[in-house]
Amino acid sequence: MTRWITTLALLTVATIATAQDVPRFEFELEGAAVWQSKNDVQIPNDASATRFSLVDLVGNGPVAAGRLTLRWNLSDRHQLHALGAPLQLVESGTPDTGISFAGETFAAGREAEATYRFNSWRIGYRYRLVSGPRGDAWIGFTAKLRDAEVKLEQDGLSANDTDLGFVPLLHLAGRRFFTDTFSGSLEVEALGGGPGRAIDGAATLRYGRRHGWGVSVGYRTIEGGADVDAVYNFAWLHFAVVAVDVPLR
Repeated sequence: MTRWITTLALLTVATIATAQDVPRFEFELEGAAVWQSKNDVQIPNDASATRFSLVDLVGNGPVAAGRLTLRWNLSDRHQLHALGAPLQLVESGTPDTGISFAGETFAAGREAEATYRFNSWRIGYRYRLVSGPRGDAWIGFTAKLRDAEVKLEQDGLSANDTDLGFVPLLHLAGRRFFTDTFSGSLEVEALGGGPGRAIDGAATLRYGRRHGWGVSVGYRTIEGGADVDAVYNFAWLHFAVVAVDVPLR
């Protein structure tokens, strides 16, 4: 019994100390090199349009991207977060066959420029399920505003399709401290079912103390799309990331 009481007391002290150290705000700036392994498009999603691959047309990349995250700790358990993640790919390629896209036809054998924009703006809330000396676990939800565009241009001919829409996402995250200054994290925001899906997941390694500044490296992946009457577009993107996070007390 004495052992259990001692263990409980130590855990309580550790949790209180952790809560006292939580900063009011946290900023994280992430930079990345981005590759696309899949990006299939058909607009509109019917027999009048050609289903084609942006990967086959312009290649895998890479392109540069970044994101900025602001976290507001309401308490040691409750946190709000906001994120801006712009992404745009503009590359040229030569189609092997003609492409019917968004009401226009683009000829084979002549260079075309493709634009793929996928900007993501999010706000969310999460609750810290686990808060211990060696790790944290979070669950929450995120409201995502998706600002997307696919555009083709060739010899003065231009056609595009834009999409501005709201997507609710489930948020799950966990972090494990291996030492006082070295930790690993997993984070995913996702939605599945219906005519589409959205997955944004990351695995990172971080150097820095628990509530101090830190530097992270890792891998992020974004996969998903929609299959509706107006558009068919599914993409799979891969990010090699470096991030810096800074607390503000």
